[in-house]
Amino acid sequence: MPQRSRLPVPSFCPVYAGRNTTQRSGFPCRCLTWRLPIPQLLLLCVTCHALLCSLVQPGLERSANLMHLFSNRSNLEQGYCETKARLASSLDFWTLSSENLIALLPVDPVKENYVRKVKNCIFSIAFPTPFKSRVHLVAVSKEVLEDILDLDLSVSETDAFIQLVSGEKIVFGSIPLAHRYGGHQFGIWADQLGDGRAHLIGIYRNRQGEKWELQLKGSGKTPYSRNGDGRAVLRSSVREFLCSEAMHYLGIPTSRAASLVVSDDEVWRDQFYNGNIVKERGTVVLRVAKSWFRIGSLEILAHYGELDLLRTLLDFIIQEHFPSINVQEPNRYVDFFSIVVSETAQLIALWMSVGFAHGVCNTDNFSLLSITIDYGPFGFMEAYNPDFVPNTSDDERRYKIGNQANIGMFNLNKLLQALNPLLDPGQKQLAAQILEGYPVLYYTRFTELFRAKLGLLGERKGDDDLIAFLLHLMEKTEADFTMTFRQLSEITQSQLQELNISQQFWALKTISKHQLFPAWVSQYLLRLKSNMNDSDSERRKRMTTVNPRYVLKNWMAESAVQKAERNDFSEVHLLQQVLQRPFQKHSTAEKAGYSSPTPAWAKDLQVSCSS
Repeated sequence: MPQRSRLPVPSFCPVYAGRNTTQRSGFPCRCLTWRLPIPQLLLLCVTCHALLCSLVQPGLERSANLMHLFSNRSNLEQGYCETKARLASSLDFWTLSSENLIALLPVDPVKENYVRKVKNCIFSIAFPTPFKSRVHLVAVSKEVLEDILDLDLSVSETDAFIQLVSGEKIVFGSIPLAHRYGGHQFGIWADQLGDGRAHLIGIYRNRQGEKWELQLKGSGKTPYSRNGDGRAVLRSSVREFLCSEAMHYLGIPTSRAASLVVSDDEVWRDQFYNGNIVKERGTVVLRVAKSWFRIGSLEILAHYGELDLLRTLLDFIIQEHFPSINVQEPNRYVDFFSIVVSETAQLIALWMSVGFAHGVCNTDNFSLLSITIDYGPFGFMEAYNPDFVPNTSDDERRYKIGNQANIGMFNLNKLLQALNPLLDPGQKQLAAQILEGYPVLYYTRFTELFRAKLGLLGERKGDDDLIAFLLHLMEKTEADFTMTFRQLSEITQSQLQELNISQQFWALKTISKHQLFPAWVSQYLLRLKSNMNDSDSERRKRMTTVNPRYVLKNWMAESAVQKAERNDFSEVHLLQQVLQRPFQKHSTAEKAGYSSPTPAWAKDLQVSCSS
């Protein structure tokens, strides 16, 4: 059994002494089990069809010496939490369940875990592969643990927690699953893809009644691993952990990251696909989301003509995640499509409002719940450039930041193609009309967001031109995107009017070098005068709530990664703290240069799909 260790919890995260919310039975922790025998689990812990039991590998049946079997029907029924306001101080009676998924969606009948073409199912049962070496817990999100998973932060200090989040053991009452999906990658159908290095370890229903799916990333091979080793490395995992949490605090729908563990297992990667293969360290991120279903989840079923299964999965998704739609309604798939179109337009407009480029906008990376998932070679734009491409693997610049809205349209069209076999002629026509409305939805939301970024109240003729004029000047002067808007939030109107821009406002000073900047300032100040019942202080206060001072620029993430490679996770913790309050000024962040121009050493930083 690999050794486990915990690095010190950063000082900014208060450690709770541990509020015991269960009646101790005197028994050791039984919510985790080493390679839990699936047949016993299916029969005793999960309400499901007996048929599934016959599909699971008999060779996995080993004695587990288990007691106290619990399902996740209700946290109150389990008695792990005496009041809704209290958090679990151990994992003893904290449970996950796969019941809702495997009872309603078919599971791969093949028991062995080897790479293969899988058909006529949604999931394959696959166990995480534990690391062979020491495992260190290096980062944890207090907010995810407490607000989503009902766990006191002190739980993260236990061996049981590290065993869970590293994939060494699974929670009693759950069956680890790998999801089958396909997708269009860089515009080309890639056929079967799937969770090649991720394991869905169960669903948790918290004290608010919310269901959250927990997924380990980097936890070993599955039937969908293709030519991969099932692992993730430190540099990409640090970036995903930090960015998913940063996006949440920017107000952008996203998956969340609960923890990051690092091993000493050797993982070999060719980071830039240039033949330079280097040794890196294996890591696992525990990710949580309301659902991990994506456009590719439906595409694979339509592609292979598995239409009954396509209908089953769609009805399940609608029932679980689209409460405004009546699952008995004949037009439910059109209604579903309409919501996804609208929310996808909203999501991409939000990305643009903070200068975020996803990097790999394939259909297998686009969530059906319109949340940001699968953080890979992403990037926050530094100098404003609509051709900004964070991913060096994107040779054709398909996923440049200025093309993301168009890619959203492409991906939604592929979603519609997957739905079409289930639609009658009238519904197909209606769905096509809905898709045609996507550009207007996107542009309307984009304009609303940028109007707010400029502190404009109401809607006036010429607002679009004012926004476009500023972006043009930013592009020509290569002004910093984030700090230009932030400094417009901090500078006074009188300073702008006098064109008295000090070095404190370095991004504005950059853009002020353009000969047309005074003309833009005049138009901007004239527009601000039309704000009803507004003052300059109110404008600035309002703008600082929508224009972040800090985003996870690539150089910041790279600095943290370089230190982490030397087992120094101090900057990971610092960034975690700063990015939780991106709209507030932090003295430590200012000292670190997080609101300063990009340092010279980071001008040519690159990231790739290799992770």
